[in-house]
Amino acid sequence: MRIGLVGVGRIGAFHAATLKGLPAVDQVVVADADPSRAEVVAKDLGIAFAPDVPALLASGLDGLVIAAATSAHAELIAAGVSAGVPTFCEKPVALDLAETEQVLALVEASSVPVHIGFQRRFDAGYQAARSAVESGELGFVHHIRANTNDAAPPHREYIPQSGGFFRDCTVHDFDIVRYVTGREVVSVYATGANRGEAFFGEYGDVDSAAALLTLDDNTFVAVSGTRYNGAGHDVRMELHGSLGSLAVGLDAHTALRSAERDVSFPDGRPHMTFMDRFQPAYVAELTAFTEVAAGTREVPCTVRDALAAFRIADACELSRRENRIVTL
Repeated sequence: MRIGLVGVGRIGAFHAATLKGLPAVDQVVVADADPSRAEVVAKDLGIAFAPDVPALLASGLDGLVIAAATSAHAELIAAGVSAGVPTFCEKPVALDLAETEQVLALVEASSVPVHIGFQRRFDAGYQAARSAVESGELGFVHHIRANTNDAAPPHREYIPQSGGFFRDCTVHDFDIVRYVTGREVVSVYATGANRGEAFFGEYGDVDSAAALLTLDDNTFVAVSGTRYNGAGHDVRMELHGSLGSLAVGLDAHTALRSAERDVSFPDGRPHMTFMDRFQPAYVAELTAFTEVAAGTREVPCTVRDALAAFRIADACELSRRENRIVTL
């Protein structure tokens, strides 16, 4: 299988290395808005490169992976669909709701599979949580707590194109809540603050935020996150039900310590990046995409799924700005 990849920044180079190691992939070809950068990554990994996206798409691909800047996602998805190439794209689909809906219409009018990258769906812990909810092991779930805490903030230049904290960061929590519970969000109340670098506020963003979501079965979900978690990269979910409780991401590497006497857990080295925390999930996700490209698997995370998570993020941003409950 010949897989093309567009965008060789941090996550793109990481994906290229992952793809190279997959048994189903015979060749990886990379391209970037900066051809020299693609050439350097290709040389480092021992893979091929193309001078631009048209050349990449014309090179006989079995699948296309998009890891370029968010502003280019919609155009690149359209290019992949137009070329008839099964496409994987990192979230989000686009920078705003209207363009996301346009991409959805384009994709659903075609027969080309498009897989959106929400890697938590492929994490063993979240999959176990989904199974526990589906089986009734927890009884009825009444409360969920989910958090995404980055060890350090991104660079200043990233923020204007990020879409804001809810669309960029906690959108992962919104997607995984839908995946684990099988329910939809009906209302949100969100707030946020800028406690760190001034540039977040300069771009109308926040570096710490929280939201209360109400699901369509009256489950309450508390979502929180920050760009400043010096203890490490901390992504967890707690599910509390009438018959039991379950935690995802609670292991020896959790970036947390106990205040209780004689408690040493967690006693491992904390995760410091999302790539460290979710490395096995990324391998599973891209393996799934090769199966989608081969026609042996249905798309596990569709553009419609991505749109649903984006709507929740959009509602949270509106709630934060207007200080009110927003109904979806």
